[in-house]
Amino acid sequence: MMLSCGIYRKEALHRANVLCSRFILAQLFPASGSPCSVRFITSSITSKPQNPEEKRTEEDEEAFRRRRKTEWKRKQGGQTFLDHVIITVRGGKGGDGCAAFNREKFKPYGPPSGGNGGRGADVYIRPSPHLTSLSSIPKKIRGENGEHGQGTWQNGKTGSPLTIHVPLGTIVREIPLGDPRRAKDEWEAEEEALEDLGLDERKLRMREKRWLHYPGAGEANVDRESFLDAEAALYKQERERRMTRRRRALNNPIYLDLDKEELLERHVDAPLGTKQKESLGHLVASGGQGGQGNTHFLTTENRSPKFGTRGQDGERITLELELKLLADVGLVGMPNAGKSTLLRALTGGRAKTEVANYPFTTLNPVVGIVRVAEDGTWEGSISGHEVHDETRIEQEQQHSRFLTGDYAFARTRNEKATSDEYLGKMGRGHHFDVYETFRFTISDNPGLISKASENHGLGHSFLRAMERSPALVYVVDFSVENPWDELIVLREELEKYQPGMSSKARMVIANKADLLAATGDEHDVMAAKDKLRRLEDFVANNMLLPDGRTLAIVPTSAKFSQNLDRVVGLMKEYVTEARQLC
Repeated sequence: MMLSCGIYRKEALHRANVLCSRFILAQLFPASGSPCSVRFITSSITSKPQNPEEKRTEEDEEAFRRRRKTEWKRKQGGQTFLDHVIITVRGGKGGDGCAAFNREKFKPYGPPSGGNGGRGADVYIRPSPHLTSLSSIPKKIRGENGEHGQGTWQNGKTGSPLTIHVPLGTIVREIPLGDPRRAKDEWEAEEEALEDLGLDERKLRMREKRWLHYPGAGEANVDRESFLDAEAALYKQERERRMTRRRRALNNPIYLDLDKEELLERHVDAPLGTKQKESLGHLVASGGQGGQGNTHFLTTENRSPKFGTRGQDGERITLELELKLLADVGLVGMPNAGKSTLLRALTGGRAKTEVANYPFTTLNPVVGIVRVAEDGTWEGSISGHEVHDETRIEQEQQHSRFLTGDYAFARTRNEKATSDEYLGKMGRGHHFDVYETFRFTISDNPGLISKASENHGLGHSFLRAMERSPALVYVVDFSVENPWDELIVLREELEKYQPGMSSKARMVIANKADLLAATGDEHDVMAAKDKLRRLEDFVANNMLLPDGRTLAIVPTSAKFSQNLDRVVGLMKEYVTEARQLC
């Protein structure tokens, strides 16, 4: 009883706080008397309007909700899609050496026995076909440190190498010297930490970072000539290593084009039973060398060295990762031109693209696979002319179930059909896998808008996705009044982003051609043919390729899979030609 009273009291206090907050807001904003207007003011405050004195309009609220929805849709599997990121990579720090002496029975003063520290871990980068975004890569990456050396001549363990997995098509660039985005290296970071210290304090800190002493021998070591000589040699090695690193960064910075999966082939002369090791990838940051034990400083003049060195810091480097999707054919078009519907139709429904009757439904690039058989048929063509529209498909399925009384197959979207049902409906598609002889990939890129080359909206992200495709295909909405105006905008944006990029275009797909003659009226059919003829004349006169070829014009209806056989045949020719040139 007392527990229930306590819970009731907490709920009552919570409701009182809410009512009090609403009352205060109503007093501050007397124009909003209803609870709905109070909620509106609260959302306006959290969304940070440009002018706090002005009340947000309904248009501003709608724009704010659209932005929030756009950010939510750009998330894939709980992670935000990223195609450009800057990361800081540090190799592992080397383990410290050890200053120790061997002590055994009847040997109270044994020889030096301090082991060396283990080397820090190296950091590699390797492309992986299982990744599609850079969102899983952390901004700061550090390799494993080496273990410290120990007495009785025990050396420390080397840190395990670290491999950064990135998607195929990633370009890795080293941020050059002088760029404000570049993080400080190990020497610059040390100089910054010692900047405000005096000369004596700075010298003491530098020695503490580089040297370790046998217990009780620190003050005596710094006055010995053997220690001073070793210290001078150590600083000389550091200067040489720093100058070598700087020359490498200026003359030969890291640049990797990871467009192929790296496979480590087994050598034919390898002994039987040898394990196949996986390729680590490309080395980007070396681990620091381990510190040296006191056994390293044993000489005829110094028979009992009581000092050793600490491990060196790993190499620090700042990398720029840029993902450019690898697809044989890239679809280029304005928003809501039907690119997603086209990709879904060409892949037989395997590509999970969003299809809706509003622009910017595709916010992240999607890559699908088109599989072609020896006789020219492709996966999407063997099951007939399907309707690639989710709303219409659901309506037709419900209508057919209502007419036939077959409610057993009225499953939800998450339920799976049995194997017999699947083979009965898609048996030909299942048998198609055996006769596949050619395949290529198509990327459904988000729609381009005017000034996309100036990075308006997400222009550079969209254009970057199609930059690596050897063949581009324009997709225009044939149902608009002047579809050739879309071609002008698309070509200009491609050229502004990268000169010569529009020369990779090979075909113009006039999508949504079914909307012009949907009524079947002879006048509408003649108007559609005249419009197609004008589009062909415009392309022939204004969009010639550098080699003199003209772009092919193919009117299609991706929604009803009409005239897609010719599209697949032409794409296969373009991909074959591009692969032969490579």
